[in-house]
Amino acid sequence: MNNSVNQSIKPVTTKINSSNHIEIGGCDLVNLAKEFETPLYVIDEQTLRKVCKEYKQAFSLYEKVKFLYASKALCTSAITKIISDEGFGFDVVSDGELYTINNADINMEKVLFNGSNKTEAEIKLALKYNIGRFSVDNFAELSLLNEIAGNYNKQAKILLRITPGIECHTHEYVQTGNLDSKFGFDLSQIDEAVNLIKDKYTNLSLKGLHAHIGSQIFETQVYYDEIDILIKELDRIRREHNLTLNELNIGGGLGVKYTESDNPPSIYKIADIIVNSIKNSCKNYNYEYPTIYLEPGRSIISTAGVTLYTVGSQKQVPNGKKYVAVDGGMADNPRPSLYQSEYYAQVANKPNQSCNEKITVAGRYCESGDILIKDIKLPTLEKGDILCVYNTGAYNYSMASNYNRTKRATMVLVNSGHSDMIIKRESLNDLIKNDIIPSRLNK
Repeated sequence: MNNSVNQSIKPVTTKINSSNHIEIGGCDLVNLAKEFETPLYVIDEQTLRKVCKEYKQAFSLYEKVKFLYASKALCTSAITKIISDEGFGFDVVSDGELYTINNADINMEKVLFNGSNKTEAEIKLALKYNIGRFSVDNFAELSLLNEIAGNYNKQAKILLRITPGIECHTHEYVQTGNLDSKFGFDLSQIDEAVNLIKDKYTNLSLKGLHAHIGSQIFETQVYYDEIDILIKELDRIRREHNLTLNELNIGGGLGVKYTESDNPPSIYKIADIIVNSIKNSCKNYNYEYPTIYLEPGRSIISTAGVTLYTVGSQKQVPNGKKYVAVDGGMADNPRPSLYQSEYYAQVANKPNQSCNEKITVAGRYCESGDILIKDIKLPTLEKGDILCVYNTGAYNYSMASNYNRTKRATMVLVNSGHSDMIIKRESLNDLIKNDIIPSRLNK
């Protein structure tokens, strides 16, 4: 079974160049830090395109498969354009993601709108853009979507999102498929939803079911379980409602390798499991192979991204830890604070020096919990060194904030020695451009 990009900590183009610096996409990271300043998000285009191709190759034996990139992992105009060029559609969860994708001149028929509390304005925008599918999460949304679609003289094509009752051994905040969840219809509610669509909500066209069982998944048995539950439910709907649905969205969630101890399955292994599971379950229930939608997000973009920081102050706690501060932290990567996420890093200007010192990498923000990496062994660090933190493509920029009124960082795309800015660093004026001082305060 082939290895795949999600099983690597580093981008595929990572190397040590003749200057004894780390290089990615043919670009010296130390030079990038000087040119664009830090913190700096760097995305390797070759890695991004390679993982997209791996998904298509891995699932090539199943003709009825459609890939939807989970935009919440990282949604920018340039990233969207690259992923679309590789043949992917998009799973979106907000009007901002809808607008970004539409503005990049993407075929909106390849877009699915997900989310547990879509607003009226978002639904109207999605209908205006003529997106391909809505994944409907609850009864209130069924009613609202039917009403708005009727007002636009349109019929919305939908999937019902269900909670299949499967728990993954990931962080509890990224489990979305268990029974006690804010997402989706319980299995016991499906009949009522189907009857409403058939008898009352005439502006809705039910195409299939949708389930998502979690994120950063390393287990494989969960896919067998999920698919069998979904195919069994399709068969039950066919028998009890005389309704044959031919679309199945099984979500995403494949894990990536953040540290050496992580051991995610390859894309090829997961594809083999999913395809065989579908074929076996369809045979067991005498059901025609459905069109399968996959929603990879993290496993598409995470490994392609690194974040560069400049080393600043240091503190040695007597008889305790040594803290080394960098010029970023929880505002550009909140995941360690939120999820206790772990990362691997190297010093971009000292890649071959012995890692002889155990330190804790601290962020610059006024929170004791602003720690990027605990107890990592690195070469002795000095002020001005450039730290490269790997596997930061997913959820870092998309969850970034202006905490402590700091400016969100630049993002560059690198490929074959070219470095192109795809997100510019915010200015001080950007921080206040939406501020309003009421006139009465100026009296």
